[in-house]
Amino acid sequence: MTKPPSTPNRTGRKIGQKVKKGKLKASSRRWLERHINDPYVQRAKLEGYRARAAFKLLEIDDKHQILKGARRIIDLGSAPGSWSQIAAKVTNSTDSDIRVAAIDFLEMDALPGVHFLQMDFLQDEAPRLLMEALGGAPDLVMSDMAAPTTGHKRTDHLRTMQLCEVAAHFAIEVLAEGGHFLAKTFQGGTENELLTLLKQNFRQVVHVKPGASRAESVEMFLLAKGFKGRVREEAEAEG
Repeated sequence: MTKPPSTPNRTGRKIGQKVKKGKLKASSRRWLERHINDPYVQRAKLEGYRARAAFKLLEIDDKHQILKGARRIIDLGSAPGSWSQIAAKVTNSTDSDIRVAAIDFLEMDALPGVHFLQMDFLQDEAPRLLMEALGGAPDLVMSDMAAPTTGHKRTDHLRTMQLCEVAAHFAIEVLAEGGHFLAKTFQGGTENELLTLLKQNFRQVVHVKPGASRAESVEMFLLAKGFKGRVREEAEAEG
């Protein structure tokens, strides 16, 4: 079971360090102090993960077992790569047998066993390229995508919800039966239309806020478990 980091930490860094004023703005200094004193940041460094976000996925998996038995995984909005690191490990993905495909418009350093596409997922060819790289239906589609923030909460919410909706439609198109879909969203309400879509296609749909998400953050994760499969949908359509 993945537990929240406890203090004292094992990194040798003291909690509660202050950043010298220098030329930093007060807001930048506060962010930096929070970052370097974050026990999840320190634990990520210790355990070799690229970002503290690794623990969000691990904590969700502790409760919902979405990584168990996964043979292929797609990681949307993957940079800097901590979720892809976990995905490669649980699928036993290697450079000669790729089982993880990842995409982000930001750069991401290469990871063993991960085929990375640096491009916008909203580009028309992105879904096809991901599936070609993966070589088969994924058991998990996970998305940590978020639109660049504007500072206007309603606008930011709507833009990130659009990404969540596009990711959901993609997951429904490509998932293996029984697979799962995990996506970042924001507090403030998931669109009813999206929830209805997911409930029609998955056996369980829940909202999750892992302990590794900062308390002040409005992010949550939308989890749809147990994809019902497309064969049944096609049969119903024909009937």
